[in-house]
Amino acid sequence: MGGSGLSSRLYILYRAPGIAHAVHTMAEETRWIADEMVGKLARYLRFLGYDVVYAHGMRDGQILELSRNEKRVILTRDELLATRARSLGILLRSLDVEGQLRELGRAFPSLRKEVQFTRCSLCNGRLVPADRSTPAPPKGVPLDVWTTTREVSVCPLCGHAFWEGTHTEEIRQALLRAFQG
Repeated sequence: MGGSGLSSRLYILYRAPGIAHAVHTMAEETRWIADEMVGKLARYLRFLGYDVVYAHGMRDGQILELSRNEKRVILTRDELLATRARSLGILLRSLDVEGQLRELGRAFPSLRKEVQFTRCSLCNGRLVPADRSTPAPPKGVPLDVWTTTREVSVCPLCGHAFWEGTHTEEIRQALLRAFQG
């Protein structure tokens, strides 16, 4: 990409004592904020169970403020934003989600690599088991899935329903390619 001379790898800018260590140790509660350049990565990190705000429509100043207020690590392909974020900014070089996951996995070896399905991939809400006391499936769940699938989860924030299906295998394959590549 142009003549910037930067290698195509992830780096953390301005490693500050304490913060860089906390980020690298990937505490279970590590929370992220993904800018619009890495929206698909936000969804995949949610598949892995991470709390990820997707900064759709937010200006850099708003992203920085949210990051500082909520102690979220900023994921971006924007060099200026990563520089302004200092130790809370991660600059990703890859254009595709598998490459971005690979970069993140190298920088954070303890990054989860298995699908968790604990977060809504659309809005980041915490998923809850669907109410099985009713014979009618939740909105969007086909009747055959409702009657044959053991686990169906629903997001209480947006109402979207989730279950294991062919799409789940596609997600797992993408994660496998990312973390084995």
